[in-house]
Amino acid sequence: MQELINRPRRLRMSPVLRDLVAEARIDAGMFVQPHFVVPGDGISEPIGAMPGIDHQSVDRLVDTVGRDLELGIRSVLLFGVPDETVKRPDGSAAAEKDNLVSTAVTALKDKFGEQLVVITDVCLCAYTDHGHCGLIVDGKVDNDSTLPHLAAMALSHARAGADVVAPSDMMDGRVGAIREMLDDNGLVDTAIMSYSVKYASGYYGPFREAAQSAPSSGDRRSHQMDTRNRREALIEAELDIDEGADILMVKPALAFLDVVADLREAFSQPLAVYNVSGEYSMVKAAAERGWIDERTVVLENLHAFRRAGADIIITYHGRHALAEAWL
Repeated sequence: MQELINRPRRLRMSPVLRDLVAEARIDAGMFVQPHFVVPGDGISEPIGAMPGIDHQSVDRLVDTVGRDLELGIRSVLLFGVPDETVKRPDGSAAAEKDNLVSTAVTALKDKFGEQLVVITDVCLCAYTDHGHCGLIVDGKVDNDSTLPHLAAMALSHARAGADVVAPSDMMDGRVGAIREMLDDNGLVDTAIMSYSVKYASGYYGPFREAAQSAPSSGDRRSHQMDTRNRREALIEAELDIDEGADILMVKPALAFLDVVADLREAFSQPLAVYNVSGEYSMVKAAAERGWIDERTVVLENLHAFRRAGADIIITYHGRHALAEAWL
């Protein structure tokens, strides 16, 4: 038998040795924890389709974020879930001074200051009475008339103290409109994390329940990306960079790791992935039935995101992974 000189197995012989040579490493500082904020006080209600995730009023949110900080989660992404009574065709309640998200931002920054990075989702879908991401004109989502409303929403969040605003609507030109609005109002230090590559995906189902943002008719395929397209992602990302995006994002994450790798190779900006609700809930459901080992699968997924090139991981798994010392 020929003598074997090269044996890759040598570097796999113990857990500590495997850790030493691991190519993809994850730490708590990479995690962003999403939260769903509802009106009222003392509210913390489980979201049926997303085990372990709750709707929370601002007071309960502050308590939860404080506990998460102790685990090492230092960044949050806020979604507002307003009452039906404030929803209008133009979603204008999203930009009012005392809107739900801005109120939550102020409370979090007052409590935690620079210990916490507060990121806010910027989209009209939860605030329109039709559930679409923009204004409806002649039966269609109208791109250009939507832009001022998105910019006004981002401005409200930034004035409340948001560190980063994250437009998720996928209107063309919205990053530029938001950057101009922020700069014109002296908020030049507020960063933009753009949902640059957001696909019209079936993985968003549980989120629609959580955010109560499903469209009343039609779908979002006129503005969110076609899941069959890969090269188009580079076009979207480059346009956002030209308009002033500081951080790029790919959403969903797991089914689009090729796209994550493409963006990592093409651009030097920090790159985020959104480990979305459907990806999360499928793991939780299978684990509850004993079909998979939750820890093993969660870590495989998280390392896959990192291996593909992600710097930032927006995930619902972070709290559990850290509390159980999975990392």
